[in-house]
Amino acid sequence: MKILVINAGSSSMKYQLIDMEDESVIAKGNCERIGAGGHFKHTTGDGRVYETDVVMNNHTEAFVQIKNALLSDEYGVIKNLDEVSAIGHRIVQGGALFSESVIVNEDVIKGIESLIPLAPLHNAAHVQGIRACLDVFGTEVPEVVVFDTAFHSTMPPKAFTYPVPYEYYEKYAVRRYGFHGTSHRYVSQRCAELMGKDIKDVKMITCHLGNGSSITAIKGGKVIDTSMGLTPLDGIMMGTRTGSLDPSVVTFIAEKEGFTPSEMDTLLNKKSGFLGISGVSSDDRDVTAAAESGNERAKLAIDILEYQILKYIGSYTAALGGVDAIVFTAGIGENQCSHRINVCDQLAYMGVKVDAELNAKATRGVEGKISTPDSTVDVFVIPTNEELVIARDTMALVQK
Repeated sequence: MKILVINAGSSSMKYQLIDMEDESVIAKGNCERIGAGGHFKHTTGDGRVYETDVVMNNHTEAFVQIKNALLSDEYGVIKNLDEVSAIGHRIVQGGALFSESVIVNEDVIKGIESLIPLAPLHNAAHVQGIRACLDVFGTEVPEVVVFDTAFHSTMPPKAFTYPVPYEYYEKYAVRRYGFHGTSHRYVSQRCAELMGKDIKDVKMITCHLGNGSSITAIKGGKVIDTSMGLTPLDGIMMGTRTGSLDPSVVTFIAEKEGFTPSEMDTLLNKKSGFLGISGVSSDDRDVTAAAESGNERAKLAIDILEYQILKYIGSYTAALGGVDAIVFTAGIGENQCSHRINVCDQLAYMGVKVDAELNAKATRGVEGKISTPDSTVDVFVIPTNEELVIARDTMALVQK
């Protein structure tokens, strides 16, 4: 069975075609700048690359590029579209409507549309992606939606309820939802496998650290708390996002600067975080390099990030009643060994010990345990694979 995995953004569409017989990636690519020029890149599993600037006015036109590349004589990997057994879509916000993956029908699409106010850019784009697939593939190929929020749906009310008047939860579903769920789900399951234990017997903290970051407490395979909230703005500092802060900071700056709600949203989501503190870049690699060359604001940004990761691990250890494993994943978590060891060294009071040599080797897709044999907590670096989670869910639903 071959499954096409789609991750549609407002102006982009990433894809992977996965052969579920051995879970290998046959082809992958990205349609960028949809509606504003257009750039397309397609890479096959055996290394052939096709890249071009091409006008894509909408997601349907982007999907036509994907279809043509998959079928191309020179860069193709299938003979006809019938070889694609199903399509799996990543959906950011499932709200309280969707606590698990489901097969697409019109009611499901309407449900995703109803949640657009909770994720305006993401969910609207996902709906466009689903409808684009229907336009190109028709209704004969089953489509499945996998929600970022679903894995976090096991959080208890004490963790997801905000202490604002309860009527806003009842009227507008204002609560903590959490994101990066497919990533936290994948690495937590993989962590249990690497430990040789049933996930039901493991307490772990998974740190998805990238341009967007979230940290999750998992007990017995179920999420009990996570750092992102109603939106992906909450939690630790990120590339351009503030993370958690005193709400009065928002009203104070808005009043002083005369910002509208939209302008304040832009400040918090696109001009803050690493970029706002360092003044250098939103990219951790650039900020780290600047810090190492003596830039004090860049060093401050790194210090803030590592301190916040440390605080979340400490608080979640308390919430879990102890921790068996800590996992680092995503772009920063998988590749910035300095952040990992700086954080873990400050967890020595818990008995956490990291092997510096193993830590240094665990980059660029290398998976493994980086803690020492006598560490009381196992520490892992596990490259995430959200697309594989989506493909597995899609196959399971279609076969059922």
